Amino acid sequence: MGYGFGAMIDRLKANPKKIVFTEGSDERILQAASRLLAGTWLQPVLVGDPKEIHRVAEADGDNINGAAIIDPNNFDRMDEMVDLFIELRGAKAGTREQAVKTLKQANYFGTMLVRMGYADSLLGGATYSTADTVRPALQIIKAAPGNSIVSSCFILVRPSATGGNEVLCMADCAINLVPTEDQLVEICGQATKCAERFGVDPKVAFLSFSTKGSGKGESVTKMQNATAKAKVKYPDLPIEGELQFDAAVSPTVARQKAPDSQIAGHCNTFIFPDINAGNLGYKIAQRMGNFDAYGPILLGLNAPINDLSRGCNSQEVYDMAIVTASLA
Repeated sequence: MGYGFGAMIDRLKANPKKIVFTEGSDERILQAASRLLAGTWLQPVLVGDPKEIHRVAEADGDNINGAAIIDPNNFDRMDEMVDLFIELRGAKAGTREQAVKTLKQANYFGTMLVRMGYADSLLGGATYSTADTVRPALQIIKAAPGNSIVSSCFILVRPSATGGNEVLCMADCAINLVPTEDQLVEICGQATKCAERFGVDPKVAFLSFSTKGSGKGESVTKMQNATAKAKVKYPDLPIEGELQFDAAVSPTVARQKAPDSQIAGHCNTFIFPDINAGNLGYKIAQRMGNFDAYGPILLGLNAPINDLSRGCNSQEVYDMAIVTASLA
């Protein structure tokens, strides 16, 4: 590992945490849980049928001694959980019977464990869609004070030609479909804090198909205005915009397109105009640029809840568990 993971593990060693895995019987989850349990700084909480979890773990040779295993169908605090869920959701919870049915779904049950303080964080999505992981988080955990939205970022990592690792941050690629100017400013603030957790010294580019007025249109104006607002709100952050991606990362192109900028050509934290651009952008970088992609890392919540790709492997689960818990 590296690129900030050492510092994250040190934080967890100093202040151990619990993390909920909503898909407790998935073999990738159990492989990662076994590795985590080899340390003493992060306790897995596995949601599911204990018999099935132990069967899969034994078949795969995974030692999960020390993990907490909680079955939604046999939870001694279910009445308390239902009461809190109804209090949080009001009429949207439905009848008590409907609330119980909802809470027996592992994604809702696991999120409520975090809300009740049973665990500090949650990692799901090995078999659930992103929406099925994010929805309970938005409904139950909600945005932290000072945040009007929840957003997301991806951290992209690959070995650097000069040694060490190249680390980039891209936002928002998973949550907000068409963010407003003010939402883009908030996304910028949330993403840069996450980037710093990975050892990145943020240099922020608000991206567009235009550089410094070379193109026209509503989306160009939005990124220009968002850049201006972000510079006012975060005066200590190096921020530039609107920039095309080549002007953001290539010093040669930046000298031509944005010659007066101090950071164009050297940016490492990218704010996209909408989810289409962001989702396409990070996937292109991941697949064609040979980056490892971590995320979506959800930002702005009251507690860390993160999503896995359904195509993830046990190494990615292990890494994302460390990322998620270290944000608690």
